[in-house]
Amino acid sequence: MSNRITTKLQEDKKLLSIYFTAGYPSLNDTVQIIQDLEKNRVDMVEIGLPFSDPLADGPTIQESSTKALKNGMTTELLFDQLKDIRKTVSIPLIIMGYFNPMLQYGVEAFCKKCQEIGIDGLILPDLPLDIYQEDYQAIFRKYGLINVFLITPQTSDERIHQIDEASDGFIYMVSSASVTGSKSGFGQEQEHYFERIASMDLKNPQIVGFGIKDAETFQQATKTTKGAIIGSAFIKYLTSNGSTKTADFINQIR
Repeated sequence: MSNRITTKLQEDKKLLSIYFTAGYPSLNDTVQIIQDLEKNRVDMVEIGLPFSDPLADGPTIQESSTKALKNGMTTELLFDQLKDIRKTVSIPLIIMGYFNPMLQYGVEAFCKKCQEIGIDGLILPDLPLDIYQEDYQAIFRKYGLINVFLITPQTSDERIHQIDEASDGFIYMVSSASVTGSKSGFGQEQEHYFERIASMDLKNPQIVGFGIKDAETFQQATKTTKGAIIGSAFIKYLTSNGSTKTADFINQIR
């Protein structure tokens, strides 16, 4: 069974993935933002499901989460907003969030709903690999969902190989050990890390996230990888410009 993510990864180009928080800046912006991103040649979209205790997120994404929750965003509402998304959008869509809301909704019910509306994968930074494999992998596969794992500069080679083995899409390569959305450009340490991962010859392509915000960092990050994810910089842009000028932001990157 082919998944939109695996099909997209086979394209002969560097992929640009954009993360935004569902229900931000306004509650009903979700669908419009996804449609605009596709129109402006974004390859993949990560839809953030806001959570009250987002450990891996930097201040920008945390603030957008808090605002989205205040706006009234819930798992149920997100699914409702996305129910017709596949009538207008064909690029891969990934829900990124924390495991708790998924657990509250019911893991199987959540996966089934994702399949119904056309979600291709999930990124759950706080779901450990072994627990996923033991308890949930079969459910994810039943509903055709790719689970994307994160690695950081601190992840051991052994662990990276385990993650590579368990993955069937791409590996989310966190560019630094800090939270999302800080720092300018990539220093030598980052470059070494990118090279180290490239030399491991993993079976899954890697897409870099954290710290990418303009054409320069996008090019740096994709020199040895398949693509890059922009989150905080895009959310800052939405905060300043509203949700209608997506094209200007994307044009600065490509």
